[in-house]
Amino acid sequence: MSDRPEPEGRRRRIWPGAGKNANKEQDPEQGVGPAISEPVDTEPVDTEPVTSEPVTSEPGSAARVPAPDRAPATPAADRLQGLRLLGLVTAVVLAVVVATWTVWVSGPPTEADLREEAGLVGKKELLVGVKDDTPGVSLRDPTTGRFTGFDVEIAYMIASDLGFTPGQVRFLSIETEDRERMQAREFDGRFVTVDLVVATFSITKERLENPGVTFSAPYLENEQTVVTRRRHDPVTALGDLRGRKVCTLGTSTSETAVGRAGALVTGKNQISDCIKGLKEGHYDAVSTDATILAGFVAAAPGELRAHDIGLTLPEKWAVNTGTNKALRTLVDLSLYRSYADPGDRRWEEAFARYLAPAQKANERQQVAVGEQPRVAEPQVRRWPWERGVPRR
Repeated sequence: MSDRPEPEGRRRRIWPGAGKNANKEQDPEQGVGPAISEPVDTEPVDTEPVTSEPVTSEPGSAARVPAPDRAPATPAADRLQGLRLLGLVTAVVLAVVVATWTVWVSGPPTEADLREEAGLVGKKELLVGVKDDTPGVSLRDPTTGRFTGFDVEIAYMIASDLGFTPGQVRFLSIETEDRERMQAREFDGRFVTVDLVVATFSITKERLENPGVTFSAPYLENEQTVVTRRRHDPVTALGDLRGRKVCTLGTSTSETAVGRAGALVTGKNQISDCIKGLKEGHYDAVSTDATILAGFVAAAPGELRAHDIGLTLPEKWAVNTGTNKALRTLVDLSLYRSYADPGDRRWEEAFARYLAPAQKANERQQVAVGEQPRVAEPQVRRWPWERGVPRR
C-alpha cells in the first residue's frame, strides 16, 4: 500500500456491506471484507462524518435500538436473594407454629389429659354398677355370677375405649335407689362406690339438678309401658289404672306418673319383685320402661301382656359418672365413636342380640328405638393432622 497522500477532492469510497469495519481500510491478506479499489468517478462524493452519537429514529419508525444486555448477577447478589427468601419462609413457618401452639394450649383437654384427670392412669380395674334381675338388659346368673344383657355390653364397649380389657371390668349389683349415690353391693353385701352406673338410668330434670349425678349422652331411647296378666282388659292410658294396684320401681319416673293417674302404687327396689307379685295376683299391673319389662313378657308370653299406653315422652338412658366430669367426657367420646363410625357395630350387635328378640312377644309395644341416639362430638383437643372420627 502506498504512503502517498490522497489528492484533495478525492475520497475513499466505502463499499456497501463493509459493516462495522466500514471506517477501516481492508487488507485482502487478512481476509476481512472486500478489497477497496480506487473509484473511476472522479467527482467528489459528500459523506457524513462518522460520529459516536447514538442512532435514533423518529416516532413511528420501524427501527428499534436493542436494549443493552443486563449485567450478569454476581455470587454475592445470589446469596443475598437466597437469604431474603429464606427469611420470608422462616417468618411464615414461625407464624404458623405460634398460631397452632396458641390454639393448642388454649383449647380443650386432650384424651390423655382427660384420662389423667379422671383417675384412670394406672387403674387396674373398672367398677360398674348394673341391674342384676332384668332379662335382656342386665341379668346375673346365680350359678356363675356372670352378667349378661344390653347394658352389660354397653359397659364393656365404654370400658374398652377407656383402655380396660373385659377381664379388668367388674360388675356389681346396684338397686334403683342407689344409682344416684353410685353405691353398689359386693357379693358379701358390702357397699362400694363404683366408677360407672349403667343401670336403666333415665335422664330427668330432677336428677340433673343433683350435684352427685353427672349424666353422659343417652345410649338408649324407649318409653313407659304397662304389663298385666294375659287376660286383663286392654290398657290404653295410665288413667285406666285408676284405683288399681300397680307395682313399679321406687324413685323411678314411672312411680310419679302412675301415682298422678290415681293408681294405688307400690314401689320396689327390684322390678323382678313386681313381676313376681303380678303373677301371684298381688298387683293388677306393673308399670315402668318398656325395655325393662320386655324381657319378662318374652319369657312368659302366654302369661303376661304388654300394653301400648300412648305416652309421647321418651325415656332416655344414660351413664352416671357421679362427680367425675372428665370421666363423663370420655364416656361421651366412646358413645360418639360408636354413633359416628359406620364401621363400629358394637351398639347394633348388642341391640340385635339382647333387645330385638323380645319384640315379637311384646306385639304393638315397641321394646326400644332400634337406633343409637344422636351423640354430639365431645370437646377433645386433637392435632390438626390427627385423623378425626368418621361421621355417618
